[in-house]
Amino acid sequence: MSVITRFAPSPTGFLHIGGARTALFNYVFAKAHGGQYLLRIEDTDKARSTTEAIDAIHDGLNWLGLEGDAPAIMQSERATRHAEIAQTLLETGHAYRCYLSEEELTSLRDEARQSGKSVRSPWRDKPADEAPAGVPFVVRLRMADEGTITIDDLVQGKVEVAAEQLDDMVILRSDGSPVYMLAVVVDDHDMGITHVIRGDDHLNNAFRQQMVYQALGWDVPAFAHIPLIHGQDGAKLSKRHGALGVDAYRDEGFMPEAMANYLMRLGWSHGDEEYFTLAQAVEWFDIAKVGKAPARFDTDKLKSVNQHHMRAADTSMLATHILAHYDADKASADAKDRLIALMPLLTDRAQTLTDLASGQDYIIYDGAPSITEEAAAFLNDESKAILLKFADALPPSLDTLEQLKDVMFRFLEAENLKMKHIGLPLRAALTGTKGSPSITDIIVALGTKEVAFRISQSC
Repeated sequence: MSVITRFAPSPTGFLHIGGARTALFNYVFAKAHGGQYLLRIEDTDKARSTTEAIDAIHDGLNWLGLEGDAPAIMQSERATRHAEIAQTLLETGHAYRCYLSEEELTSLRDEARQSGKSVRSPWRDKPADEAPAGVPFVVRLRMADEGTITIDDLVQGKVEVAAEQLDDMVILRSDGSPVYMLAVVVDDHDMGITHVIRGDDHLNNAFRQQMVYQALGWDVPAFAHIPLIHGQDGAKLSKRHGALGVDAYRDEGFMPEAMANYLMRLGWSHGDEEYFTLAQAVEWFDIAKVGKAPARFDTDKLKSVNQHHMRAADTSMLATHILAHYDADKASADAKDRLIALMPLLTDRAQTLTDLASGQDYIIYDGAPSITEEAAAFLNDESKAILLKFADALPPSLDTLEQLKDVMFRFLEAENLKMKHIGLPLRAALTGTKGSPSITDIIVALGTKEVAFRISQSC
């Protein structure tokens, strides 16, 4: 059997972190079995399903590399098909027309609540010729009155519920529009979905949806209900825990590779592997290894994972990203080469792309940088004199860090100085700060001509 999974979000304006992980699990499971991963937008709530909200879902999925293997299906465009299936259920006796008024339904629900039983409309057993003319009705699925409904969930294991606990659910509203519980079954069947992987907040829905499949004589897909993501405090992830959409994390400077890596580790693991690519996740994924307990979202851990992926990223790509944040007309012709040369040091000091792009003026622009008050304290008359002598001692060019260290050693020995006498003043003159990556690496990246020029301007 060919595996086909789907991610079916309801547009809410952004791709939620929990939704992104669900999409990832569906994608990885399908690819691990050589199958298809499809996308369906459940946009039946027209008040919330705006074009902007739908675009935001696609934007987030595109960023993560999780667009479907075929164009997305819009659930709202399939309402006619859903209504046809409701009619089929009526004709086969698996559904019935219910003419209860709101008042009657409320009274029936109160009685059911007090007796501990499910709602059973009196219309389920009345003949069709007793139907009142001109009175609006809903269509309800006729649920079983006895027995047990069982689901062999790929994550939760065997779960069951007594059939008598389930209400005769509405599948068609009084205006003729289908409800979600029917639409999702019809869509999954028509899309050929073999495995439904989603949050465990949908587990209760699965019992009712399984009844729809069985009433129609359709194959029931395998279900896998994954635990929700919680915040660090153990509560369900909510707005009070911070950014919830992947777009917010993208804007904060997180890489899609890191986000995918981190989200995959929320509830699933492959041995002790902390860092991996999406391709590796596909190779290793086993849904039996998904845990039953909720995972906790930890922004500090995400930053650590992001730093790992930045260090592994193409340095030219990272340099281009940094340069995009600066004035290209004023940038040095050597700016990109300098950034590439220093990138291993820069990524050691940054956890996000935003951090990485910040404070790199001294690398990108030529000439003496703006010097902070704290750094300027190291540029007194004595240190300036030493720096000017050092500038004179520099050769026309340097090819390696070893060459520079040899030049500096000979200079310090000749002047009877220690590195502490020149290090901080040099850092101030070349970078404008008292804290930066290795000053020797900076000198090599800038080149001796630029170093001498900055010293002359600063001193």
